Amino acid sequence: MLDPQQLFARLDQLGIAHRTVEHPPVFTVEQAKALRGDLPGHHIKNLFLRNKKEEMWLVVALEDRAVDLKRLGEVLGAGKLSFGSPDRLRRTLGVEPGSVTPLALANDTGRVVRLALDRGLADGQPINAHPLVNTMTTTLSLDGLQALFAATGHEPRWLDFPL
Repeated sequence: MLDPQQLFARLDQLGIAHRTVEHPPVFTVEQAKALRGDLPGHHIKNLFLRNKKEEMWLVVALEDRAVDLKRLGEVLGAGKLSFGSPDRLRRTLGVEPGSVTPLALANDTGRVVRLALDRGLADGQPINAHPLVNTMTTTLSLDGLQALFAATGHEPRWLDFPL
C-alpha cells in the first residue's frame, strides 16, 4: 500500500499536477468546512460501500449531496448497500476511516472496487481530496484524477445526484 509521499511520486510519474496543504485531522464534512478556509474547487465526500455479494464501491460525490443508499443500490444494480468495515477498507484501499478518497484507488491493484462519480464534479473546477490521510488535502484537476483512474484500471460510472 502506498503512503502519501509514494502517492505524490506516482502522480508526478503520471504527469498529474497536484498541490497539497496540511491541516489538523478531519473526519467529517463539517470539520473540513470549518478548517479549509478559502481553498477553491470542489470538496467531496467519499463512501466506501459493499453489498451482500461482497462487491465493493467507492462513491465520490459533492460534499453537500444527499445520498440515499437504497436508491443508489438500485441505480448501481447492486441491491442493498451498506458501509464497508474499517478492516475491509484497510485491506482494499489502504486507508483508515475518515481518510477515504478517490486517490486510494492507487492501492486497489486487484481492481476489486468499483467507482461511481457525481456528474457535478465534471464542471471544470479542481477537486480536493485527501491523499490517503486526513491530515492533508490535495488539489488536482478532474483530468488528472481521471488519468489516475485510467492508470489504475478504474473506469468511473457517472451518476446524477441526488438519487
